[in-house]
Amino acid sequence: MGSDDTLGKVKDPLVAAVQWLKTRPAKTKAAFGGIGALLLLLILWRTIKDHDTLFVLAEMAHFVGIGVLGYKLQKKKSVAGLSLQTQLLTATFLAVRLFCSFMMEYDIHTVLDALTLLATLGVVFCMLFTDMKNSYQKEQDVVKFHYVLVPCAVLAFVAKPSTSHFYLFRVFWAFCVYLEAVSVFPQLRMMQKAKVVERFTAHYVFALGLSRFLSCAHWILQILEGNKYLLQALGSGLWPIMVLASEVVQTFILADFCYYYVKSYAEGSGIVRLPAGIV
Repeated sequence: MGSDDTLGKVKDPLVAAVQWLKTRPAKTKAAFGGIGALLLLLILWRTIKDHDTLFVLAEMAHFVGIGVLGYKLQKKKSVAGLSLQTQLLTATFLAVRLFCSFMMEYDIHTVLDALTLLATLGVVFCMLFTDMKNSYQKEQDVVKFHYVLVPCAVLAFVAKPSTSHFYLFRVFWAFCVYLEAVSVFPQLRMMQKAKVVERFTAHYVFALGLSRFLSCAHWILQILEGNKYLLQALGSGLWPIMVLASEVVQTFILADFCYYYVKSYAEGSGIVRLPAGIV
C-alpha cells in the first residue's frame, strides 16, 4: 500500500517537462522547437538511406491531408473553415507540376501528384457546385487567389532552373515551387480570423505542415551530402538559393500552427485556438 502511495506521488517526467516548457518565454520555446527540428533532421539523415524517400513521404502526407478533407465533406456535408483560395492555389501548382513532370520526368511523384490533384479538384467542386457551398465562409477567406499567384509568376521569370529543358518548362517549374511555398497562406489567414479551428481542417493543415517539413528535410539533406546529380539539376546562380528559401519559408509558415496543434492535443483538449499574429 505504501509503495503504491509513493508511486502515486511520483511526477510523470514527461508531464513535468511539458508544464515547465509552458512557463518558458516565447523565445525559449522557439529555441527548443528549432533544436527539436534539428534533432529530427539528424535522425532522418542517419536512418533513411535514400533521401528521395522523404519527398515521396511528403507527397503522401499531403494526399492523406486531402483525404481527411474528403472524409469531413462526406460526414459533415459542410465546407465551413476551408479556404477556397488555398484549394484553388493548390490545384494550380499541382496541375503545373504535373504538366512539368510529364514533360521533364515521369516517376512516382507524377502518380502522387495526379492523385492529390484529383482529390483537390473534388474538394473545389464541392465548394463551388454542391449544396455545401452555402456553408463556405467567404467573408473570412480574405486573401484572394490572384494576390498570391501573380507575384509567384513574376518571380518565376526572374529565378528559374538553368537546365537544358525548354525555357517555358523551366519557368513553369519555378512557378509551381514558389506557389506551393505560399499556397496555404489564405487558409492560415482564414483560421486566424476564426480564432478556433475546426477539427478536420486542423488535421488537414497539420498534414500539410508535416509534408512541408519532410520536403524541406529532403532538399537540405541532399544538398548537405553534395548530391552531384541534384546540384547539376539545380544549376547555379539565384535558383538553388530560391529553392531552398521556398522550402524553408513554407515550413516556417506552418510551424506556428503545428505548435498550437500539438499543444492542443498535449493538453487533452484537441481544440486548436490561434492567437492573433500567428501569420
